[in-house]
Amino acid sequence: MMTNTILSRATLARPGAALVLALALLTTLGLPAGTVHAQDVQVEGPLAGQPAVRHMRLYRQGRLRLTPTFSMTLQNEFTRALIVGAEASYGLTDWLSIGVWGAYSVAQLDTGLTDQVSGRGVTTDRNRLSLPSRGDFDNQIGNLNWFTSLHLTFIPLRGKLSFFQKLFVDTDFYVFAGAAIIGIEERANVRRNGGSSAVAGSGVCGDGAAVTDRDACLVDSQSRRLNRAQVAPTFGAGLSMYFNDFLGITVEWRGMPFAWNTSGTDERGPDGLFPDGAINYRDQIRHFNHMVTLGLVIYLPTAPEITD
Repeated sequence: MMTNTILSRATLARPGAALVLALALLTTLGLPAGTVHAQDVQVEGPLAGQPAVRHMRLYRQGRLRLTPTFSMTLQNEFTRALIVGAEASYGLTDWLSIGVWGAYSVAQLDTGLTDQVSGRGVTTDRNRLSLPSRGDFDNQIGNLNWFTSLHLTFIPLRGKLSFFQKLFVDTDFYVFAGAAIIGIEERANVRRNGGSSAVAGSGVCGDGAAVTDRDACLVDSQSRRLNRAQVAPTFGAGLSMYFNDFLGITVEWRGMPFAWNTSGTDERGPDGLFPDGAINYRDQIRHFNHMVTLGLVIYLPTAPEITD
């Protein structure tokens, strides 16, 4: 009897709940659409109408920035270049500058791979053009001798950098992009063929000549050099830190992709032939060349503009 009573009440409750839900839905649909308004925040008091930053030093705007630099190339296969140079830029605004950079390699440091080839390389008839003498391998590798570039610099971030919460320095982060010209030194063009001519310095070492003459011609070719200028894009990023109104330091990374023959070996030929018996422009392989730079920043005039 009790069970029947409970079931009857549950059955009666279902139509009532459905009716309430239907009335609520009809009421909601019948309401007019409302409009949402955003409230403007009005700054009052002494901060009303004031700039976001007061008395800000404009380190770059309207000033000449001179930066002596020291750089080192990174991740080169056979040699690392130590480079000294200088950059000059002018601040069109405090966030945009135009500049030029020039540098010269003062030293070339052989890598461990170069030392291994020089000490353990094996010359066979197949690779005789690429490695006539393992002892002279360091003479045939490519070098980066000089650099120059024209670039725009964008400064998106600036603020203060804290060292141990004791020393605070003004800092800016910048990125740049432009065009560069690089002075490249590579092994001179040389060809090994079936002819009978094998004269040192001629660029042709024929297998038909006496073996001693051919081998001497090939060994001589290891120290023959070809210099050329390569145009390439350049881009990078850096961090500047200022110790006073006109002196600071900068740490920078720069990338320059271009093709060159780093090893002075026969890498490829026409239609994918390898080796093709010649060392020339076809053996230039694209590399992503990059370097890290440390610079001393000097601003002229020595006093920056300071905002209100």
